[in-house]
Amino acid sequence: MTKIRTRYAPSPTGKMHVGNLRSALYEFLIAKHEGGSFMLRIEDTDQERYVEGAVDIIYRTLEKTGMVHDEGPDKDGGVGPYVQSERMKTGIYMKYAKELIDKGEAYYCFCDKERLASLKTEVVEGKEISIYDKHCLSLSKEEVEANLKAGKPFVIRQNNPTEGSTTFHDELYGDITVENAELDDMILIKSDGYPTYNFANVVDDHTMNITHVVRGNEYLSSSPKYTRLYEAFGWETPVYVHLPLITDENHKKLAKRSGHASFEDLLEQGFLAEAVVNYIALLGWSPEDNREIFTLDELIKEFDYHRISKSPAVFDIVKLRWMNGEYIKAMDFEAFYEMALPYIREVLHKELDFRKIAAMVKTRIEVFPDIKELIGFFDTLPEYDTAMYAHKKMKTTQETSLTVLKEVLPMLEAQEDYSNDALYQLLSAYVAEKEVKNGYVMWPIRTAVSGLQMTPAGATEIMEVLGKEETLSRIRKGIELLEHA
Repeated sequence: MTKIRTRYAPSPTGKMHVGNLRSALYEFLIAKHEGGSFMLRIEDTDQERYVEGAVDIIYRTLEKTGMVHDEGPDKDGGVGPYVQSERMKTGIYMKYAKELIDKGEAYYCFCDKERLASLKTEVVEGKEISIYDKHCLSLSKEEVEANLKAGKPFVIRQNNPTEGSTTFHDELYGDITVENAELDDMILIKSDGYPTYNFANVVDDHTMNITHVVRGNEYLSSSPKYTRLYEAFGWETPVYVHLPLITDENHKKLAKRSGHASFEDLLEQGFLAEAVVNYIALLGWSPEDNREIFTLDELIKEFDYHRISKSPAVFDIVKLRWMNGEYIKAMDFEAFYEMALPYIREVLHKELDFRKIAAMVKTRIEVFPDIKELIGFFDTLPEYDTAMYAHKKMKTTQETSLTVLKEVLPMLEAQEDYSNDALYQLLSAYVAEKEVKNGYVMWPIRTAVSGLQMTPAGATEIMEVLGKEETLSRIRKGIELLEHA
């Protein structure tokens, strides 16, 4: 049995789109599930769209996601170069294009822009495209040679038949048959000598021994042309796996402007790489059980590409936030603290115990920026409405709260040990003496020291971080507000 070889072949055109990342992940998982090889190939033939620094983004993304490639520009496996512009210098694409010309499967086209502009057009998938009329196919060998000798600009086109049909097989969609009359003679070599994406793809996949080609289902319409190329060369067609579309919550294609369409965007928004990988794995694939949390190693073990769905997958940012929160809860505290610290420092300017604050918020956030909303009160007591002191469940009113604060103030003034345990012991003794429930006492104290209805920790934990002086100041402020309410 042939060893599975997959490739991730991104174009260096900017940030890594979620759809591209999913393709990379599925290619990685398909290879690793079967003990195969995962290759990185840089497809940079579209020089107009090339973005400086984009290749670094590709390497960074693979590193952060744990998708270690077995071969690539930095790991020679014997079928390089692994960068298309470097492969082009070897003459490989022109060599194979000329082989097709010799077989009658491709031809030189010398049509100028004016003539091409006059051709009839068709609307395909919402785009208006011109259909080439095979005009240059009828040129004699002598005419072609004269044009080449004269230095006339040309492209090389695929010579697709106009009769019959082409059938190809996709692992998810089954056999798909397309009438050949629908196949345009696509350009293989552009006028600048560079191969088109489609042609370079086929040549590279074959010469690099790729067994499985994984890509978005927007390429289904191009697959008959790829299949025709494989057949024209007499090469074995790889296994095709066309992935479902990823849409936003409104079932529209996930666009870059959505704010979370790229891996970099998600990291900047405080998501963990591991959580993003886990979530993206489930965008179109599901395991046999209903499990949702997977490490990368567990995904490798479980991943069966036959369980990929044909239906569009909805990118649900709410679900991703939940999953990220689960990953944060499970994080080692030291690793969490290191990541949380910049967000804490951005908000808090007093000398406080940041480790204790980090421990408070660890189980209460879904993404790291959530920290900032939870901890601002440590720095400055917000203005608040004394109506907050009244709580039905705690059986507190503004009057009872005022009494509690006035009675605990001298106790807190006399207290030297402001550790959480000591403060809790002190206030628990007061609760027992008054024969009331904990909340009856803790609610007004927590309100006074935080100015909030919801806090990341209980009253005594907050007091421990604030320290004696600040705690007493806030309790006195609470008393003052209640006395004037």
